[in-house]
Amino acid sequence: MLPTDNPTAQLVDGVMIYIFGLSLLLLLGITIVTIYFVVKYRRSRCPEPTSDVDHSIVLEAIWTVLPTLIVLTMFWYGWVNYVGLTEVPEGAMEVSATARMWSWQFEYADGRRENRLFVPANTPVKVRLQSTDVIHSFFVPAFRIKKDMVPGLETYVWFEAPKPGSYDIFCTEYCGVGHADMITTIEALSAEDYAAWLVADAPPEHRGLVVLREQGCIGCHSIDGTPGIGPSLFELAGSPRQVEIDGQTTEITIDDDYLIRAIREANYEVVQGYPAMMPSYDEASLNNDDLQSLVDYMMGRPDTTSAPLDGARLIEINGCTGCHSTDGSPSIGPTFQGISSRDITIIRDGKEVTQQADADYLLRALVDPSVETVKGYPDIMPPSDYLSPEELDAIVEHLLQQ
Repeated sequence: MLPTDNPTAQLVDGVMIYIFGLSLLLLLGITIVTIYFVVKYRRSRCPEPTSDVDHSIVLEAIWTVLPTLIVLTMFWYGWVNYVGLTEVPEGAMEVSATARMWSWQFEYADGRRENRLFVPANTPVKVRLQSTDVIHSFFVPAFRIKKDMVPGLETYVWFEAPKPGSYDIFCTEYCGVGHADMITTIEALSAEDYAAWLVADAPPEHRGLVVLREQGCIGCHSIDGTPGIGPSLFELAGSPRQVEIDGQTTEITIDDDYLIRAIREANYEVVQGYPAMMPSYDEASLNNDDLQSLVDYMMGRPDTTSAPLDGARLIEINGCTGCHSTDGSPSIGPTFQGISSRDITIIRDGKEVTQQADADYLLRALVDPSVETVKGYPDIMPPSDYLSPEELDAIVEHLLQQ
């Protein structure tokens, strides 16, 4: 039986019980009155009508006003509880959920991604919903929450798990041949277990962010777009910036070269509207490796100094195994087992071509899968353009070892 001791389930169940209870009461009342009239006014007892009454204002008022009041109370109760489903409690934890054919991916504030939703029990959680391809629908029966996910439209739901446990997540909008397999779970953990999970699965901090803190840069420059003494370092790559050079204002586009100059020769190009007070950092105070880490961080690139990416882990959290088996069993797409040691027949420009699944082919199959479709399988795989080059390389390297 589904649990009812959580706030969203109580909101939905309360309305359902109220409407069902009233409907049952009306059904019983109408049935009893009907049976009574059938018995009392049966033809054998009353062969001819004897009443001259053609209307009753009282009765007409009752059967007009009473149903109207009942329907209005149903609407009011339903509306109040529906609003409750949209009002997220203050301090709720936020997670982003992305649906794609045919997998779920959850991204946390610290950048980590998972194919299951890990949350602390007894804590309200807001889930931001988005779809990358077709219409999906996020449905958690235990919490009575369901919301359609339309490409290009961000929506949200919220819930609170009353106790640790595993709760199913389904897609309830038919989204293609893999729809039935688009299943994952909410893993509600105790406070202690969730804290341990945060530490165990925490992604390594970007070396550039570490250097920013070590050098005291975030004392003047915010990293989230909020105003500060100096310009914010939030989403810099490719954005225009007005700078003053020798008293002349000019517009530049932020790239690696500009950022390096802004650090090594801080007062050569001063951002308009900010004082020329930033110190320059020579190699003695900031070596070239740390400088490059800073630039990579500000340009939104991954940390090249961290441990190698785990291709198997990336395959798992990006939902690849929703369509591709790893043990040779048939699935929606070709199995990953032995993929690098077998020839693959592909359809390219309408012609069949047989080739080995080498690194170049696997990379093309990830980035633009519709160009070369494996024979016998539908052309339904979405492009993996949301992955970084480093993540793509890690996945290819792992597949080559299968």
